[in-house]
Amino acid sequence: MTATFQTIDTPDGPFSVLVDERERVLASGWTVRLDDLLERLRAADRPSEVVPGRTRAAAAAEAYYGGDVSAIDDVEVAQRGTPMQLQGWEALRRITPGRPLSYSEFAAALGAPRAVRAAASVCARNAPALFVPCHRVLRGDGSLGGFAWGELVKRALLDREQKSLAFG
Repeated sequence: MTATFQTIDTPDGPFSVLVDERERVLASGWTVRLDDLLERLRAADRPSEVVPGRTRAAAAAEAYYGGDVSAIDDVEVAQRGTPMQLQGWEALRRITPGRPLSYSEFAAALGAPRAVRAAASVCARNAPALFVPCHRVLRGDGSLGGFAWGELVKRALLDREQKSLAFG
């Protein structure tokens, strides 16, 4: 498989996307390093070739940063995982911007209220960050919890989405 790689500038730092031939996001994050994105994928899911180019996903990220936080909603992603991971990644896409859930609320939304660690693992294994908004899940006490791209980015994303709710 040949994939396309693009990096854009954002207020949170450089943001890169890796998409397949169908323009589905394989991985994305706040980095300029292709290897950082490839490492988020299972070895079997990594493309055999990567070329630079423009992507619709990067354009959606630019629109998100321009104030349209819903611009990322319809970007297709390609994820492979367990049935629970797939269900969890789909559920992450349904969390309303500006209305984050706790890990226990997220676990309950998956129909497994006692599986808080498993729900957190779903977030940790999410490769197409931003497009599958794992940043919208917080610890039960309201603190940020982990985020592959750093707590500063997570806080900035949550603040941006909260402001969009206030002005939307």
